[in-house]
Amino acid sequence: MRIWDKGVAADSNVIEFTSGKDRGLDERIAVWDIVNSMAHTVMLFKSGLLTERDRTILLDALHSLYIDSVKGKLKISAESEDIHSFIESSLELMAGETGMKIHAGRSRNDQVLCDIYLYLRDEIYSIAKEVNGLLISLIALSEKYHNVMMPGYTHMQPAMPSSFGLWFGSFAESLCDDIEALAYASSVVNVNPLGTAAGYGTTLPIKREVTTELLQFDRLIINPAYTQLRRGRAEKAFADAAGSVAFTLSRLAGDICLFMTKEFSFISFSDDLTTGSSIMPQKKNPDVFEIVRARGNVLRSVPNTLSLLVTNLPSGYNRDYQIIKEVLFPVVGEIKSLLSITKYMLHGIKIREGILDEKKYNSIFSAEAANRMVMRGIPFREAYRTVASGIEGTLFDKTTPDDYTHVGSIGNTCTSEIVSRAEALMKRVVSPSHKKLVANIIAY
Repeated sequence: MRIWDKGVAADSNVIEFTSGKDRGLDERIAVWDIVNSMAHTVMLFKSGLLTERDRTILLDALHSLYIDSVKGKLKISAESEDIHSFIESSLELMAGETGMKIHAGRSRNDQVLCDIYLYLRDEIYSIAKEVNGLLISLIALSEKYHNVMMPGYTHMQPAMPSSFGLWFGSFAESLCDDIEALAYASSVVNVNPLGTAAGYGTTLPIKREVTTELLQFDRLIINPAYTQLRRGRAEKAFADAAGSVAFTLSRLAGDICLFMTKEFSFISFSDDLTTGSSIMPQKKNPDVFEIVRARGNVLRSVPNTLSLLVTNLPSGYNRDYQIIKEVLFPVVGEIKSLLSITKYMLHGIKIREGILDEKKYNSIFSAEAANRMVMRGIPFREAYRTVASGIEGTLFDKTTPDDYTHVGSIGNTCTSEIVSRAEALMKRVVSPSHKKLVANIIAY
């Protein structure tokens, strides 16, 4: 069924090219299209456009489709162009003429956008929880290895004393910023486009505030023309946030690959978590983290792709927007996969202790030698020159974590503050479940 069918047979090649991928993609948003339609049904009733009998018949039919969708039994038929036409044709079969009334006051343009917003709102919440879970794992590792020192690098040269507590904690704090990016994306998608129809509103006396309340959006999009002008903005906000997470994961993976080399040997993993070579018996390759690094970097290209998709399009709906789903939807599964495998692998990380006992790293304590002179009242620049003039051959006294006291330092990593910030940010990422929304709609 094509809900725009006017009785003229469409060329099958045109239909397949323009909507062939939609059926598979739309299975991701099927449950949200049904929830969307249930809210729209109640709104039409509240606006006087459906009778109470119409409302009951439509909600019963939609709830039946909802149950099938939740159970994984709902499959978009080959005869349907997309999820919207499938739901509408199903309602015609189930409710007869009453099923034909549901599309009043809406277009597929505002309908699909609402589906995508509901879907992204839910997935952003799910991803944020996984990011927070990884953050907690990193914090646990930071605290476990709080006193294990390691060299810190600048310009890929040994530079200053650091610790594994500091290293793990740095990525935990990076994930805080990622949760903040997800919180922003959540706010961008948490708006109601329903009722804007094809982008210019409708003469029907609809009550848009009803669907806003039923779907628990923060607010509605006021100007209907902005609804289509906005296409790509919310999706890019999500892709930017996913790219932010991917950035953290890629950087962590890059460090792990480096620190696993024989030249560094700071960390290791058991044989079952690494891979080998078909020709070199000694190899223990960090393939998981190389793939995390690569896939993370690919994800970071998605916002640019979305930007190019919508660049310079004229106001109003353009079919170009349909391609957004093809670019956007795979991001959800990919970022979840990267988060899951990273957390899994970190459970098996092994840390080498005593690294700074090696003579080759002794020079990194030179700055601390200058600092000790500063504590005796010597100007830092003078202390620096004194230490620098005799650095060759000098064996510097090593520092310990207890020597570092300022906020965020090796001896005072303040992991609890990082956790508190993450908890506060998570409160900004909210998404009611489709089960809760359905219950509210039925009870309204």
